[in-house]
Parts: sequence; structure tokens; C-alpha cells
Amino acid sequence: MKKVILFIAIIVPIALQSQTLDSLSYAEFLGYVKQYHPVAKQADLLLESGQASLMKARGGFDPKLEADFNEKDYKNTEYYERLNATFKVPTWYGIDLKANFEENTGYYLNPENTVPDDGLFSAGIGFSLGQGLLMNKRMADVKKAKFFKAQTQAERNLQVNQILYDASIAYFDWLQAYNETKIYERFLENASIRFEGVRSSVLAGDKAGIDSLEAGIVVKNRSLELEQAKVKLLKTRLEASNFIWLNNTPVDINQTVSPMTTLEEDIDVALGINTIQSYNVDNHPKLLALGSKIDGLDVDRQLKANKLLPVIDAQYNFLSETPDQANSFNASSYKATINVAFPLFLRKERGDLKLSKLKLQDAQFTFADTQLQIKNKIEAITQELESYKTQNNLIKTIVADYQTLLSAEERKFSFGESSVFLINSRENKLIESQVKAIKVNNKFNVTKAKLFNSLGLVPN
Repeated sequence: MKKVILFIAIIVPIALQSQTLDSLSYAEFLGYVKQYHPVAKQADLLLESGQASLMKARGGFDPKLEADFNEKDYKNTEYYERLNATFKVPTWYGIDLKANFEENTGYYLNPENTVPDDGLFSAGIGFSLGQGLLMNKRMADVKKAKFFKAQTQAERNLQVNQILYDASIAYFDWLQAYNETKIYERFLENASIRFEGVRSSVLAGDKAGIDSLEAGIVVKNRSLELEQAKVKLLKTRLEASNFIWLNNTPVDINQTVSPMTTLEEDIDVALGINTIQSYNVDNHPKLLALGSKIDGLDVDRQLKANKLLPVIDAQYNFLSETPDQANSFNASSYKATINVAFPLFLRKERGDLKLSKLKLQDAQFTFADTQLQIKNKIEAITQELESYKTQNNLIKTIVADYQTLLSAEERKFSFGESSVFLINSRENKLIESQVKAIKVNNKFNVTKAKLFNSLGLVPN
């Protein structure tokens, strides 16, 4: 038993420690966001909305079974009993296929409703020769639903793109705060070592006490800067945690977890901006959404234009007592109706058509303006990226030069030819340049995310 307890005490902590996450890469971070974040899941609801709208529109072409039964009995007399059952199949071009059964009896039955004792069967079609032939509401609803489905797909991509962009900015800020904290930790350690060395020299009588005081002030300043950096790191880590969800539960990034410090190639691959040479701005989700909206408005315009035609609805049905015999349906027994209507001024119809044309023109102007804005934004961000590449190269050389100056000053100090003040001055400049380098690099990363956002990409 003691051996079992000893095994658990030793092995279990090691196993748990091996499962601890030490760092979170940018690609892994985006993977969690894309798969589990509520906004990303919410965006998928747009796709389901588009599918549901299309299903609803196609319902206008569903076959329909109708039955109408009327009966009247009064003082032991059957006035009438009427049964009318219809099976209707709507088709695309304003044509309805119909099959009907009619059975009517009664003492006071209207003579026009008299049918054979076994009932009367009919088969025929209903169609429109004016309004509704080439465009009707059923057709328009299905076409607009298809365009709406494409629009929801584009809008879903825009929503996912935006949440990935926001998450990227949070990760980059976290990375910047982490790198700044590491700088202040390193220089606090250097200042502490220097303070101990100066203090030993003062106690040995080789240096003045003021040097020990000055070295101690540097340690305190570095400690203050480190504490401020830690607060910033805490805030940015929590902001990055806002985008991490697992099984519909928000998850905090542990303080022991650090971001990956090398990102340049990871960003391009994770965001999919490494293949923008073949990018076509016409495939931008925002333009695709606007294009689908324009297509839907054009269908609406066609429907309104169709309203200018006269209403000419006709039906023709073959009649038969014996529907099981195909030759019983012939032209000698039929029932036909026609309905014609035409407004004299068409003011309502012409007004609706004018409004639909204005909406279409407005959407087309918006499309052209948005297309130009997207092109110019992509061009501007691309130029900005080139500038940050140059800035990164320059700041690297500046940091290297300040590092050389500090190393030389420290060497002179070891020979007694310099002072704590001069070393502190050189060190401040080096810290300032390194922090600036981190900020410039962060702006470079953020600009890449802006390019991703402006392109409207959704990585696989």
C-alpha cells in the first residue's frame, strides 16, 4: 500500500505537469476562436437562415390537396350535399395542373351543380396569359431566396472574418505586453547585479556612497517599470481570453501560458494572406453580399414590371364520369373559364416599378462605391506593410547600435573609466529602442491583420 501511495505521489504530479500548456501559438489561438467562439457559431446561423428562406419559398410550388364539403338538411329534407375535392400541382411558368372530383346531391340543388350519380371527374390546367406568365410571386420568391442564401453565406464570412480580426488584435497586444515584460525583467536583473557590484565596491572603499544610491534608484525604477508592464500583460492576457471558449464555456488563459514570440510566417499562413497575389476583389464577401442584394432587387423590379400587364387568367378542364378510361377525356366535354382585368391608369403599378428601380440604382451606386473603397484600402494597407518592413529593419540596426554603446560603456565601467549614471543613460536608450522595436513590430502584425480584414478572407 505504501508503494502505491508513493507511486501516486510521484507519478501523478509529473503527468499533470507534462499536460500543462506552456505556450499558445497564433494558429492554435485562431483555431479555438473559429471553432468555439459564440460569434463564429452565431455566424453559421445565417447559413441556416438562408436555407430556411429558400425552403419556405420553394413551398409555393408544393402540390396541394383541397376539399370543400357543404350540406344542408331542414325538416327532414336534404336541401343539398356538395363535395368538391381538388389536387393541384403548381409549376414554374404560372401554370397549375389540376385534378378534380365533384359529387353533388339534394332536392334543392342548383341545376348548374348537377353531376352524374357517381360524381364527375375533371383534369386540366390553369394558366396566366398576362400577369404571372413569365414572372409571378412564386417565381420571384424562389429567385430572391436563392440570392438571399448567397447573401447570407457572404455575410457569414464577413462576420467570421471580423471576429478573427478582433481576436488577432487581442493576441498581438498580448504578445507586445509579454515581450515588454521580458525586457524589463532582464534589465531589472542587470540593474540588481550592478547594484550588488557597486555596493561591494562602496563597502570596499573603491567607490563613493553616492554611486550605491544611484544604482539603487535604478533598481527601483526598473522594478516600477516591470510592475507597470505586468499590469499591462495581465489586462491584455484577459482580453485575449475573451476569445477562448470550450464547449460554450469561456476559458481564461493561464498566467503561465505565453504567446509565441516568432509570428511573421505564422501570421501569413494562418490568415491566408500569403496567396493574395491571385486575389480578385470581386470575390470580396461584402461585394458578393451587395451583388446578391442587387440581384434580388432586380427580381423585384421584374415582378413590378410584370404588374403593368393585364390580368388574363384562364382554366380549361376535361370532364369525365369514367376517369379510368383515358379516351373518356375529350374535347366534347369540358369546362372553361377566363378572367380579365386591367386598371386604366396603372398609377399604383407604375409607382411601385419606379420605386423598385430607384432602390436598384441606389444599391448599384453603393456597390460601385464600396468596390472602390475596398480596392483603395487594400492598396493603402499593402503600402503601409512595405513601410513597416523598412521601419523594422531600421529599428533593428538602432537596437544593435545602442547595445554596442551599452556594452562599451559597461566595459569602461569595469575599468573604472565610466559611472553608473552613464551606464544608466545608455541602458535607458537601449530599453527605449527595444520597446519601440516591439511596438513597431506589433504595428506590422496589426497591419497584416488589417489586410486580412480588408480582403474579407476566411481561412480554412
